[in-house]
Amino acid sequence: MQQMSDRSRPHILALANQKGGVGKTTTAINLAAGLAELGKRVLLVDIDPQGNSSTGLGIRPDRRTKTSYDLIVDGADLQDVVIDTGLADVLIIPANADLSSADLDIMANQKRSFLLHDALRRPEMDGFRLDYILIDCPPALSLLTINALVACDSVLVPLQCEFFALEGLSQLMLTIRDVRRSANPDLRIEGVVLTMHDRRNRLTAQVEADARANMGELVMKTTIPRNVRISEAPSHALPVLTYDPTSKGAEAYRALALEVAERRKTPAVSEA
Repeated sequence: MQQMSDRSRPHILALANQKGGVGKTTTAINLAAGLAELGKRVLLVDIDPQGNSSTGLGIRPDRRTKTSYDLIVDGADLQDVVIDTGLADVLIIPANADLSSADLDIMANQKRSFLLHDALRRPEMDGFRLDYILIDCPPALSLLTINALVACDSVLVPLQCEFFALEGLSQLMLTIRDVRRSANPDLRIEGVVLTMHDRRNRLTAQVEADARANMGELVMKTTIPRNVRISEAPSHALPVLTYDPTSKGAEAYRALALEVAERRKTPAVSEA
């Protein structure tokens, strides 16, 4: 199958953490919106069977006639699965519960770990004129997550500021190392972004200090605050940047988008 040249293709960024409830989907939605505000054209690929990125951007179930399941499992045409979100320069490949069986459905396929990689590098992708592809992974180290890690250029890891936050990170880092060795040698960690950050809370300060001591510059400068507007926005099917553009949550995600965009212009951060 013919593929896009590396020079022309968008940067592919996976948002991954096998722990649920860390702000992964919220970050995927709002990072997409923030990058779009910077003039970037973004495709969000929802591969979480819960489909929360799709719901959070207002994609009703009746619009999800073709989803990321069809793309990964059946090789559906990109034109059939990419839909407009209504936000300027933000497109989505939606998800639904069909993805719950995807791991089993692709297990017998010899290219089972490369299905998303190949789909996102088809020549037809050129027609969407993308700058970024963001992949919202399921909260598990499943075959779907492996597909995302094989497909992407880098991984952004949302990390909740809570007591056991760093403990769950080690398994993800080992998985990333395994994928590097076996399938994607150029895979790198874009960064770790601290979410649900509360400056008044002593535990938050301790988690942040531990994360920065252990991972150094891999931890993004931007932190995402615990903010009621961020929590309310999904119920209105909007990113917080649209729902309340002047809120602290919106300002934080704008800063994160700028930091991610700036990292494209500078050498990779060392993961040593």
